[in-house]
Amino acid sequence: MCINHRQKSMQRGFTMIEVLIAVFVLAIGLLGLASLQTRSLQFNFSAYQRSQANVLAYDIIDRMRANRDVVLAGGYAHDLNDGPVSSTNCQGAGASCSAGDMAQFDLTQWVCSLGKWNSDTTCTGMSIEGPLAEGDGSVTITPSGTRAMVTVTINWVDDRTLDVDDENRMETFSVSSVL
Repeated sequence: MCINHRQKSMQRGFTMIEVLIAVFVLAIGLLGLASLQTRSLQFNFSAYQRSQANVLAYDIIDRMRANRDVVLAGGYAHDLNDGPVSSTNCQGAGASCSAGDMAQFDLTQWVCSLGKWNSDTTCTGMSIEGPLAEGDGSVTITPSGTRAMVTVTINWVDDRTLDVDDENRMETFSVSSVL
């Protein structure tokens, strides 16, 4: 009978240490999952910015295709850090613009769409706000007879890192086309 009494007094189930270890392992797993979700959101936003740069680069190229004669004359050339170039509005009923005016208008809309010039009065007057952080761009035109090689480059700051001094924050997207 004594032996039977001892068996009943033995603990059964989990001890407190086993429960604490299980909770600790679960907490580490949940922290890892939260970290994974945070990184996923950061990289998703980075992919969004790259997609926006792609769309904006092809936007100005399509605008140049529609105004090819001005492209061949170098009318769409634009350097980095050059802000909006014109406040002329070539949209809407009754707007009459020359091909050169249209090129300046296209460039202004494109530059405003990049993001660096969001607070510029020309861009705010057109109600354009760009999606890229400190986004800026350039258009290089190399004429060759009846054609021209056009290179569009867009730079922006990647917000995945919060370190302002990080040299790798600047992203670049470049595309070339023959018009």
